[in-house]
Amino acid sequence: MDAAGNYLKKHTEALVKDVGLEAACALTGKSKATLGRYYSTSEEHADRFMPVDAVAQLESAASYPHVTSALAELKGVALSYDAARNEGARAGSGGVNTDVVALSQRFAMLMAEYSGAIEDGIITINEAKRLLRETLELQHVLISMKLHLEHEVT
Repeated sequence: MDAAGNYLKKHTEALVKDVGLEAACALTGKSKATLGRYYSTSEEHADRFMPVDAVAQLESAASYPHVTSALAELKGVALSYDAARNEGARAGSGGVNTDVVALSQRFAMLMAEYSGAIEDGIITINEAKRLLRETLELQHVLISMKLHLEHEVT
């Protein structure tokens, strides 16, 4: 299997785990075994990928659009995901000053995670996952800041 296929399977697994296996089965009408085949990297399942309608069903229940994001990254496209916007919240709360404070706090947390991760010279998978989570949180703060700034300009 090529690198793109492995990448998609990894993000498909993250999507199913985000929603929960039982809930994913209920939402898609697929069995645990079928969902498992979609993210299995074994040779016999290398050509099996989750159908787009199942991805859409799961991403509507997930905390993050894992597969959509992975597809965009593979194509070199940058997406902005704003969970607050998807939940109906407005960009008006807090403002730019609040965003600047949140940005500095998130950056400090990212640097603390990074510092701890490189202490032994090796970044483990779990450390990389924590760094990725902090990076995504930092991205969300930047998107909020962008929305506030755009609101100030209009």
